[in-house]
Amino acid sequence: MAETAIALTRDAALRRLDDFLPDAAGAYARLRNKENGPGRHVHVSRLSAALRRRLVSEEEVVRAVVARHGLSKAEKFVSEVFWRTYWKGWLEQRPSIWDGYVMAVERTAFQLEASAQLRQRYTAAMEARTGIDCFDAWALELAQTGYLHNWARMQFASIWIFTLGLPWELGAAFMFDQLIDADPASNTLSWRWVAGLHTAGKAYLADAERIRAMTEGRFAPRDIARTARIPADTLVVPQPAAVRQAYGADPSAATLLLLTVEDLSVEQLAPMRSLPVKALAVLEGRNAWDQTALSDSLARAAQVWPEAALVGNVSPADIAQTAKAHGCSQIATAFLPVGPVAASLAPQRAAFAEHGLKFAELLRDWDRRSWPHCRKGFFALKEKIPALVQETVTS
Repeated sequence: MAETAIALTRDAALRRLDDFLPDAAGAYARLRNKENGPGRHVHVSRLSAALRRRLVSEEEVVRAVVARHGLSKAEKFVSEVFWRTYWKGWLEQRPSIWDGYVMAVERTAFQLEASAQLRQRYTAAMEARTGIDCFDAWALELAQTGYLHNWARMQFASIWIFTLGLPWELGAAFMFDQLIDADPASNTLSWRWVAGLHTAGKAYLADAERIRAMTEGRFAPRDIARTARIPADTLVVPQPAAVRQAYGADPSAATLLLLTVEDLSVEQLAPMRSLPVKALAVLEGRNAWDQTALSDSLARAAQVWPEAALVGNVSPADIAQTAKAHGCSQIATAFLPVGPVAASLAPQRAAFAEHGLKFAELLRDWDRRSWPHCRKGFFALKEKIPALVQETVTS
């Protein structure tokens, strides 16, 4: 099944989860790094597009896998789910990193204008004309399907940075714009990790022989870097701070429910279901994939709140007026983690207050429990996984 055809509705994601469950333990642990080519990534869950938008949640996926196999047998897959949580939690406690990254992308764009040689390498990389067989194939797959196997993403990023000598910021932005499962935290911080900047001095260097082995001989790249020249860090990494406070909803306030790509199964959560929702609005997504998922979420929400007005797409600047027009005194949404969605709404928070509107965000228990353990490296979270899973499956 082609990646672009799956997991963009909740029903499709749940079916995909059911299909994957038999392989979520031993088969996944053995074969997860095998890269079989476009449309043949059968050894991984292919749930990333759904998880990124929370069409299904991390909690639902882990519950199902642990119920089927137990944690010890499914440890590899469960750890991969927690890597997504780790990146989000780490960035949530250092929100300035996102702002710094956005500015760094703008600076590197000016570098492209100033250097014809850099611009030529960058264009060749984007257009799959580098002459490096695996890299060019992956660039084409990304453009055609919006997907790359996670292991291939690491090789792609490594070759981009250490062989082609391109800024990691441009690579992260290029991939974010193309991925069907583009997540601000996972994408940005994974690129920094490959570059040797997340764990200082510890870069990920692609290896030609390993690429040949993991692709069953489809690729045999020549002349890729054998040493990693770690770039200077363009971002200031602060000490971790407390996660931004989320203000809960007033259960008696007439509510406009705002759906965003950050969480598209909010109707599954009891605190949301109890709200007197008078209007349903959607913050428009970045691409057609987002819109498919948002439309599915809106249709499901309309079944839970059949009397609510279906507003559809709204721009950030129109949310306050829309809420007032439908007699709402509260705007409720899922928690907005660091990234472009949160950034687009940040300037509007003052306008909400000026209109007498409460802005409420629901922070899921999964995030609340896990994020405090994401202050340093992944190991600090990993050693808490058994307790966190136990709390999840018994709650």
